[in-house]
Amino acid sequence: MAPTLFTIPLWIDLSAVAVGAIQGAMFAGRFTDRRFDLLGVALIGVVVGLGGGLLRDILLGGVPAALQSNWYLPVATGFALLGMLLQSIFNRLGAFIVGLDAVTIGLFGAIGTTKALSLGLPEVPSLFVGVVSAVGGSIMRDVMLNVPIAVMHVGSLYAVAAGVGSGLLVVLVLAGVPIPVAAIVCVVVTTVIRILAARFGWSLPEQRALGNWPRWRRRP
Repeated sequence: MAPTLFTIPLWIDLSAVAVGAIQGAMFAGRFTDRRFDLLGVALIGVVVGLGGGLLRDILLGGVPAALQSNWYLPVATGFALLGMLLQSIFNRLGAFIVGLDAVTIGLFGAIGTTKALSLGLPEVPSLFVGVVSAVGGSIMRDVMLNVPIAVMHVGSLYAVAAGVGSGLLVVLVLAGVPIPVAAIVCVVVTTVIRILAARFGWSLPEQRALGNWPRWRRRP
């Protein structure tokens, strides 16, 4: 029997969207040479705040949640503009924003994974949907801005944090743990990994050419 869907109150979901929109606007603000106007900033905010959920629902073949309520688009747009207008203030709250972002990744990962499981998808595809839901907004942002995709480069553990948290959720569900408990564990684990990675500069090993790896030396 497929597990029930992990749902959260609308205000929490909208809070996650708002944080993503603010970050999108702050990220766009770094590109002073691009000269973004209000519409450009609003679009980037909408993409970052809603992108993961849109990709998730497209993969699952349903109507995106953001199009089933009047709240998502205005919240994403409004907080994107707020992020642009108050960028200097938000920059001072860097650690707080990183923490909120980490929680957001965990929430989107948990929602995406459990939604896929509740629709009867196998465990591995469900894990994939969860990771896409967690990092999809940042991927779409980087594509729009024509910059290297952050989750594919050294110094970012977004996808790793989301993958570990969502993977643990799947394992717990298979072990018979109630879905709300498994989802909370997913959010906590994802958040902790992401915050520690940001704090200590953790990253995956950098890609190297095959010839640059140390060679085994023959014993004389």
